[in-house]
Amino acid sequence: MGVSVARIRVLVVDDHRIFAESLAAALAAEPDVDVSAAGSGPAALRCLERAAAEGRRYDVMLVDAELGVDTTSGTRGIPAPRGVPDGAPGGGAGGVQVDGISLVAGVRAGQPRIRTVVLAEKDDPRRAATALQAGASGWVAKDCSLQRLLAVIRGVLRDETHLPAALLTGVLRELTAARKHRTESEQLVESLTPREREVLRCMVAGLGRKAVAERLFLSPHTVRTHMQNVLGKLGVHSTLAAVALARRAGVGPVALTGDVVERGGQLA
Repeated sequence: MGVSVARIRVLVVDDHRIFAESLAAALAAEPDVDVSAAGSGPAALRCLERAAAEGRRYDVMLVDAELGVDTTSGTRGIPAPRGVPDGAPGGGAGGVQVDGISLVAGVRAGQPRIRTVVLAEKDDPRRAATALQAGASGWVAKDCSLQRLLAVIRGVLRDETHLPAALLTGVLRELTAARKHRTESEQLVESLTPREREVLRCMVAGLGRKAVAERLFLSPHTVRTHMQNVLGKLGVHSTLAAVALARRAGVGPVALTGDVVERGGQLA
């Protein structure tokens, strides 16, 4: 009897059909690789959710760095993975995945066991650093050899992180700068009162002024004052900017279980 070989389940996500199908065919020729292809972020999420429901989750997802919005199928979008609130990377008002990095972040939040590798047409330290921060385990050139790609796939399954040598210095510089911005954001958030931080967490969750008032048992006028104070102390001029700064500082959203979320009505 032959020894059974553990299969590696790979999902290729790229909206360039010829590239996606060619890569999938090349990977499928390997004796220990099962591969599928998806042409958009929503299609990839459908594949992932279906596989999870059937008990055959993917191990590695290869994602085009420049994956675009699915505008040709008429699909308005499907919900982001569980655990990804609207407004978070990978989430959105309609659940549409905007690009490859957003898809990486959404899958990282919803199915953290899946390792993701970003396929890029060019070296870009800033984008590579963003991909790593989003949860990617590797960044690989699209024109790399099949042997190199297979080595990366097997490496990330051993919890390795793979980057081209030429990108290391630039990526480290970007990550250091990002850490500096995070520290500055943390200091600004620390200047808020406990109540203002609570309001900020509600803003991160996407709650409008009325919903925040109902949740915290405050008047809408009081909530408006708190929101204005939050924006002033953070040095920003919009709810969107405040949420972005809060996320850099590691501020998460309030739990919304059982709540009715009111969208809109946010302070401009």
